[in-house]
Amino acid sequence: MKHVLFAASECTPFIKSGGLADVIGSLPQALVKEGAKVSVILPLYKEIIHSEYRQDMEEVMIFNTPVGWRNQYTRILKYEGRGITYYFVDNEYYFNRDGLYGYIDDGERFVYFSNAIIEFMYRVEAHFDVFHCHDWQTGGAVAIASIKRPHPGMKTVYTIHNIQYQGWIEESAFSELFNLEREHYAGFEWQGMLNMMKAAIHHADAITTVSETYAEEIMTPFFGEGLETVLEYRREDLHGIINGLDVADYNPVKDEALYYRYRSSRKTKLKNKTALQQDLGLKVDENIPLYSIVTRLVAQKGIDLIEHIMHEFLTQDVQLVVLGSGESSYEDYFKSLAYNFPDKVHVTLGFSESYARKLYASSDFFIMPSLFEPCGLGQLIAIRYLTAPIVRETGGLKDTVISYNEFEQTGNGFSFENYNAHELLNAMKYSLYIFHQKSHMEALCKNMTASDYSWAKSAEQYLGLYGA
Repeated sequence: MKHVLFAASECTPFIKSGGLADVIGSLPQALVKEGAKVSVILPLYKEIIHSEYRQDMEEVMIFNTPVGWRNQYTRILKYEGRGITYYFVDNEYYFNRDGLYGYIDDGERFVYFSNAIIEFMYRVEAHFDVFHCHDWQTGGAVAIASIKRPHPGMKTVYTIHNIQYQGWIEESAFSELFNLEREHYAGFEWQGMLNMMKAAIHHADAITTVSETYAEEIMTPFFGEGLETVLEYRREDLHGIINGLDVADYNPVKDEALYYRYRSSRKTKLKNKTALQQDLGLKVDENIPLYSIVTRLVAQKGIDLIEHIMHEFLTQDVQLVVLGSGESSYEDYFKSLAYNFPDKVHVTLGFSESYARKLYASSDFFIMPSLFEPCGLGQLIAIRYLTAPIVRETGGLKDTVISYNEFEQTGNGFSFENYNAHELLNAMKYSLYIFHQKSHMEALCKNMTASDYSWAKSAEQYLGLYGA
């Protein structure tokens, strides 16, 4: 039985700022179901200290962690749950703060975290066969572990969740923060600075990212964010494994946030739509197609395309519901859209998990025309709730959404290839046409019901990678 140690900066249910936490919360459980032994190590943030989980943690060890010329106090706490051992690195100076990221010393904070993990591995009784690190915050850890090999025979694996965020640190930090010989400097340096993601890519035994298409994309200049040549050099060791969805959590049969729970019945699903229409003051009519957008309002999510075509699309007998927050210009755009189409558009700025689930369950179509998308979670939730996604063919969107073919009645959504507003408009018009063909909507729902994006298949792929 392989013993895998996950290292990450966030994990549900303890702490979350984005999709990384969902992966670290779900994938270990799937691996345990497939027969692996899994532990997870995280920082002990202020929010966790004040959470219900803290009282059930026990102290494991206390030691000093070398950070350059300093010795930093480190305490390791342990929590057992869901068949997994969770370790927490306790250092109040670095982690007893509000929030997770955004501090001027984030580089130092997570280099400390990386160093502390390695020191922990030297001291812990357990033997780890695989050390699996995630995103830039643990890039230093996988690099140091690959150099020092604290557990003999241990394989190092590094997963890129979003290549945009790489962990740049001043060049002087190599001697200030790392306890490594100067001969290792080149493995960390990139364009005159230290780059934690580059260090991880350079040193790890295997590199993964969160979809097959994204793995290919990030080896090109447009998607690679300056690391494409490093990734191309490691091409043989780069693997795309699609993220799964926690189907126990996102389950319309049991989801208490919904007006009406359902499995595969479109009739019951439509009752959710009419209930939402009534709540939002929209015309209550199950025959009016309802489109939804649940997203961060940033350029990556394709909001520019939506801006170009939505006025034209709203001349049709359709409705649009939006939930999200982000750049002020995009927020202003959606507010103006709701003002100009008060009987067709409802916009909520901000985020509510329960309301988001209502939108997934109540909508007919989910709009997600991203410029790039490493994997994407929204389209997977939409399919799970029988809401057909409309996506651009990039990253995980391309790998999970199969465009509906009316002649063969295949596909679980709608897609378009180029980052072009009129291609998005054509895909939306096609979805509108399909909506008014009852047999096609039934076939589309049947195809979504048959789509399986649980973690089981991905977990098998990871286990294969671990054992290779």
